[in-house]
Amino acid sequence: MKCDEIKDLMLDVAAGAGEPTPALNEHLLGCADCTGKLEDMRKTMALLDDWQAPEPSPYFDTRLAARMREERAKPERVNWFSWFRMPVLAGALALVLMMAGGVSWFTRERNPSQIAGKNPTVPIVVIQPGTAVGDLQALDKNEDLYANFDLLDDLQVQPDVDADQETP
Repeated sequence: MKCDEIKDLMLDVAAGAGEPTPALNEHLLGCADCTGKLEDMRKTMALLDDWQAPEPSPYFDTRLAARMREERAKPERVNWFSWFRMPVLAGALALVLMMAGGVSWFTRERNPSQIAGKNPTVPIVVIQPGTAVGDLQALDKNEDLYANFDLLDDLQVQPDVDADQETP
């Protein structure tokens, strides 16, 4: 057997929980390191067997009970982040954040240069309103609105009231 395999067996033998196996005895006869470690473990176990834990003071239980009453009487501190531990609230928060991100993503204004960068073969021409070409394009798009000017003729036009004139 190797020294690494013997370490687990030595602890049980040193504690008195098990009997040494023939393989362990054979290894201990040939290995001085393992024999020294086993003797050190036996001495440590003997010291621990003789050790007595000190007795608590006579008023220990009384002071402990008083301290526990004091701690229970203290107002509880509010931990604002404790609700993150609740899976339902954490899931709801995650859902709200995802929805807000989706809304901001789909409602953001697109820059024509960004759109042109995706498909460089299609030129993007931005026409300024108020130019002849821009006005013609606006008329083409809104032909239905501009075709029915008869409605404007039917409206009764009221004269503008001048703010400086006195009303009788």
